[in-house]
Amino acid sequence: MATQQPPYQTLPQITSGMPPGIPFIVGNEAAERFSFYGMKTILVVFMTQYLLSATGQTAGMNETQAREWMHFFVATAYFFPIIGGIVADAFLGKYATILLLSLVYCVGHLCLSLMDMPASLLAATLEPRGWLLVGLALIAVGSGGIKPCVSSHVGDQFGAANRHLLERVFGWFYFAINFGSFFSTLLTPWLLKHSGPGWAFGVPGILMAAATWVFWLGRHRFVHIPPRGMRYFSETFGPKGRGAIFSLVPLYLLVAVFWSLYDQSGGAWVQQAQQMDRRLLGVSWLESQIQAINPLLVLIFIPLFNALIYPAVSKLITLTPLRKILAGFVLTVFAFAISASAQRVIDIEADRFQQTIAPLVAQGKIDSAATATALHEAGFVAIAKELVDDDGQTNPQQLTRSLVAAGLAITVDNTRLSADWPNVGWQLCAYVVITAAEVLVSITCLEFSYTQAPPQGKSLVMSLYLLSVSMGNLFTAMVNKLTQDAAGNSTLSGENYYWFFTGCMAVATVLLIPVLLLYKPREYLQGEPTNSRLAPDNAVGSLTGSRAKR
Repeated sequence: MATQQPPYQTLPQITSGMPPGIPFIVGNEAAERFSFYGMKTILVVFMTQYLLSATGQTAGMNETQAREWMHFFVATAYFFPIIGGIVADAFLGKYATILLLSLVYCVGHLCLSLMDMPASLLAATLEPRGWLLVGLALIAVGSGGIKPCVSSHVGDQFGAANRHLLERVFGWFYFAINFGSFFSTLLTPWLLKHSGPGWAFGVPGILMAAATWVFWLGRHRFVHIPPRGMRYFSETFGPKGRGAIFSLVPLYLLVAVFWSLYDQSGGAWVQQAQQMDRRLLGVSWLESQIQAINPLLVLIFIPLFNALIYPAVSKLITLTPLRKILAGFVLTVFAFAISASAQRVIDIEADRFQQTIAPLVAQGKIDSAATATALHEAGFVAIAKELVDDDGQTNPQQLTRSLVAAGLAITVDNTRLSADWPNVGWQLCAYVVITAAEVLVSITCLEFSYTQAPPQGKSLVMSLYLLSVSMGNLFTAMVNKLTQDAAGNSTLSGENYYWFFTGCMAVATVLLIPVLLLYKPREYLQGEPTNSRLAPDNAVGSLTGSRAKR
């Protein structure tokens, strides 16, 4: 009786060339990252400027609440890698897990696009805030669940004859990630302003559907590693696995502080950019588009660091992974110090503009219609709608605060009053510094975590590293939540907000020094016993994609 062949290949082809499934994985990754970063880029601006009630009235969150929601979302997205990794390795396998959760991901984007339905339809379903909550929850489950699976699925495609090509493939993989995020960061803010939330959230959803379709097309070209069943738990949580986890926990707790600051580029820094002069290179950029500098700088910095900076520094000191991370921590302190200094300039100008505008508001000398038009053109949609809806009857103190936040007003004699905001060049300097820190911390941590984990525990350790991203964002969300007053506004505002996080990063930097001095590295590489501690492993296994900013 003939043995039934499995529907998919379960071992890499014996070839020295590129595995046939790689183009489908790289294409999928570019579209998926476009989807995720496109949605995340506009999230804070949408929640403060475009979110409506079921009746179509302005229902935007204040800045503190929007930051809280955004960081809770990112924290949730980076919690689910642990669940996704266990489900993939123990029960479903990576391919089935990625495909199933990608469909959940698509439904999440659909829910976000439905927030732009006519008020009559919204009244019969969920209000926009309900669609927002459901959509973000589904995207967190989908994107988080596939994070530990995709890069390790790349490693599964390679055997002994072609594993020398892995570095090249992960270079493509990382390029695809930053290529997708760069263009989505430029496009989705433009769509939000000119076409509304439906298209701004819908286009990333369409790209996610395309990513899922491309991944499905490659199903017969992929190597499918079968799940290990209950064996996974005894192998992963053995003595070596537990030892690796406990030794890395202090590092991950401190790295969480780095992510707390780094991920504010999608929250607090976007809000800061609203009160900056964003004219640069002859273009007036939207506040959400400034983030596009990060993936562009990453693509420049990686070869720069590898070819020039690392070799030069290595001539002076031994450049260990933990020393790279320490250098990244120091740069992160400087990056947020730049932001705090920029915010001080903004706060001084806001006080000056308030002294100018408050008497005019009190005397009724602000032209509500003309101001609303100017505000809408400048991108302050919620404030413009507030003026139109209330026909200028807004509480004077609230109106003054809104006009100061926008830095713009038109008087009844058609005089245009504008705040003299600092140039966005301040923030670009901060991006240069924190992107250099990202290269030193994020990529190094991925490589270091991979080498420090025993073969059967690599997926879990990589998921725990991603959990540090979740913890960092949870910390930021809780700071924003716990510092709100009765009206929902933060008591930790202005430059004090930035100096608080700068101080937290400085403390983490000091605490990293004893970790650096006391940690004893123990390298475990797939198939290579190191320091006589590693049993051989035939599979390429969970190669992390150390160049993948997942």
